[in-house]
Amino acid sequence: MKRTPLLASLAVIAATALTGCGGGEDALETDSGGDSGGSGGALVVGSANFPENALLAEIYAGALNGAGVEATTKLNIGSRETYLPGMQDGSLDVFPEYTGVLRDYFAAADGTKVSASDSDGVFQELKDVLPDDLVVLPYSEAEDKDGVVVTSDTAEKYDLKSIGDLAPVAGDLTLAGPPEWKTRQTGLPGLKEVYDVEFGTYLPKDAGGPLTLKAILNDQAQAGNLFTTDPNIAANDLVVLDDPDSLFAAQNVVPLITKDADSPEVQDALNAVSEALDTAKLGDLVTRVVIDKEDPEDVAKDFLDENDLS
Repeated sequence: MKRTPLLASLAVIAATALTGCGGGEDALETDSGGDSGGSGGALVVGSANFPENALLAEIYAGALNGAGVEATTKLNIGSRETYLPGMQDGSLDVFPEYTGVLRDYFAAADGTKVSASDSDGVFQELKDVLPDDLVVLPYSEAEDKDGVVVTSDTAEKYDLKSIGDLAPVAGDLTLAGPPEWKTRQTGLPGLKEVYDVEFGTYLPKDAGGPLTLKAILNDQAQAGNLFTTDPNIAANDLVVLDDPDSLFAAQNVVPLITKDADSPEVQDALNAVSEALDTAKLGDLVTRVVIDKEDPEDVAKDFLDENDLS
C-alpha cells in the first residue's frame, strides 16, 4: 500500500506551521544546502527537541562517519508533525525514533487499528503502517517510554500507584506535557479512554523537558509527562505511575531512514549502535547530558569509542 501522499500532506502542514513561526530560515535547512545522501551528499541525521534524542542523533552520525558514510546532524527540530515531512522532502535522511509512538502516529494518520503492546508486536505493526519511502531497521533493546509522573507528596496525598488511581481526583488537578498531548492517543484522549482519567486543566509545556519538570516541582501542575529514562525522576524523588493497561506501548529505540539513504553500510553502522545500546546504558548516557551537563557530542564520542564504533 503506497502512503507517500500522506507525507506529502504532512509536509504542507509543517511548512505552514514553520511559516507561522516567523523568520525566513527553514527549520529543516541544513548546512549542506539540503543535499542529502540520497543525492550524493552527506546524510543528514535529525533529532527531536529533547536531550536524549539529540544524543542519539549524535551517536548515529558518529557511527556513520566511523563506518565511512559521511553524515552531519540537524538537532532539536521539533515534533513529528514537523520533522517527518523532512524525511520525504530530502532535508533529512536518518532519525532516531521510538517504535510505539511512531507506529501510533502513522496508524492514526491513515485510520489503521493497532493493538500490540509488546516490543515484537509493536515493531511488526509499525512496519505495516510505515510509508513506502521510509525504512525502519531492527530495534534496540534500549527503551524509553512516556510516563505520567507525580511528586512523592502528591502520590502519598492521593494514594497514587497507577494511572487509573488518578480517576477520582484528576478533575481537581493540572497535567503538564507537550502541546501534542491534547490530541495524541498517548495523551489526553488515551488517558480518558483507557483509564477514565480527565484532568481539570492541561498545561502545554514541552516534551519531557525542563519546563514540564519545573511545573511539577513548583506545583504549577500536579502531574506531568516525562520520559522514563529521565534522570531527573530519581534526582527529584518523583514517582512514575504504573501503566497496567499499556496506554504506553513498547518504545524501543529504532533507526528510521529514507529508502534513498538505505545501503548495507548505513544498515551495518546503525545496527551496531542498536546492538550496543540497552535501557540502562541509555539512562547513564542521558544522565551525563542532563544532570552532569556534558556536551552530547562528547558523550556520544565516548560511547562510540567504548564500543569500537568510531
